[in-house]
Amino acid sequence: MGTGSFDIGVRKIKVLKKEVYLYYLNGLCDTQFIIQLLKEIVNINDKEKNSYQAMQVIENRLVHQQVSPIKDLDEAVDKLLSGLIIIMVEGEDSGITVDVRSYPGRQPQEPDTEKVIRGARDGYVENIIVNCALTRRRIRDERLRHEIIKVGERSKTDICISYIKDVADPDLVAIIRKELQSIKIDGLTMADKTIEEFIVKQGYNPYPLVRYTERPDVAANHLLEGHVIIMVDTSPSVIITPITMFHHVQHAEEYRQAPAVGTLLRWTRFLGILASIFLLPFWFLMVLEPSIIPNAIDYIGPNKESNIPIVVQIFLADAGIEFLRMAAIHTPTPLSTAMGLIAAALIGQIAIDVGLFVPEVILYVAVAAIGTFATPSYELSAANKIARLFLLIVVAIFKIPGFVIGCTIYFLLLASIRSLNTPYLWPFLPFNPRAFWEIVIRTSVPGAKLRPSIVHPQNPFKQ
Repeated sequence: MGTGSFDIGVRKIKVLKKEVYLYYLNGLCDTQFIIQLLKEIVNINDKEKNSYQAMQVIENRLVHQQVSPIKDLDEAVDKLLSGLIIIMVEGEDSGITVDVRSYPGRQPQEPDTEKVIRGARDGYVENIIVNCALTRRRIRDERLRHEIIKVGERSKTDICISYIKDVADPDLVAIIRKELQSIKIDGLTMADKTIEEFIVKQGYNPYPLVRYTERPDVAANHLLEGHVIIMVDTSPSVIITPITMFHHVQHAEEYRQAPAVGTLLRWTRFLGILASIFLLPFWFLMVLEPSIIPNAIDYIGPNKESNIPIVVQIFLADAGIEFLRMAAIHTPTPLSTAMGLIAAALIGQIAIDVGLFVPEVILYVAVAAIGTFATPSYELSAANKIARLFLLIVVAIFKIPGFVIGCTIYFLLLASIRSLNTPYLWPFLPFNPRAFWEIVIRTSVPGAKLRPSIVHPQNPFKQ
């Protein structure tokens, strides 16, 4: 192993007349710790004479808080490739591991997709050790558990299952642990997304069955409610399970403001999400069936004729916004603003002037796009976009019956989804009045005494 790998280091020294081999991995080990350990081992020759207890003497001199013996060679290789130091002594059938891992990575900073006006500015990073520490800092409870599992025959990726022992449902923890241990794959290059597909078996259902967050305060709050958190090394996002659709429409900003302000923000966000799904199909229906438009708002609809069908204009405009979104992701930040201005001022206006689009199409497509961007969960916004396109197609084909049947199919689909045996539309279906009230209204923290029953907490009351 490693004969052709430059990043695997081996240092051979003689201690008490025995060969001692020190194996380490460049880039994952802190050099200062390696130097300090070598100094301590070399100094043994000046202070000890008994070579029969070389292993015990060396282990006793290793100045580090995480030193443990190891007997299995395969496990030693796994530890080495994870960033631990392996020490082998001539004539001994066991070795010693020293955990001096120092993974490269960035410092905790506020996630770009979950910014708040007031609140903590730290966020999860790609280092699983740092992520566990960020969570532990917020929940200093001895019953908070961080269980480590390795997944991937070749990548051997560290995965942490986090939960509070006397709160989380032990059956849920056991199911997640079993699902993770049963994963057979070469590696987890896509980290948490691959884990999600193994656990929830989503298939081609576009709606997300787990929630992602990069905020430690959000993850800690869900742990206190009884959820289970899955952290994957190399990923700055953690997985929250189980979840419902309404978990995806909440944002930390609602809980950083007064309850009245938080409720206003929530309703505004709900309005944006509904607009992202139903506004375009409903407006298009009124264009196709002008008779359903009340006299008070009979100005709704295209005010001038166009050579291109309205439905084609809608799809073209929607595709154009997708092009802009993708281009913004791949464009350097200093240029993305200029690109947006060019697209809005030149492309949009010129497309209207030449008759490619009518102004109303641009208006309603833009409002639907803003509603999409107002959705806190990117995964939910993408699924809602697919639902919007589906409704547009059925409205274009069947008009009023198509809109009614399409909406019915849409709600039946959501009602049939289950995430880890959790109804997706809870607390609306099945209806739970108290929990539904807390979804509609941002209640004050002293008034929220019960944990959500959907996670089956062992202790239903918050202390």
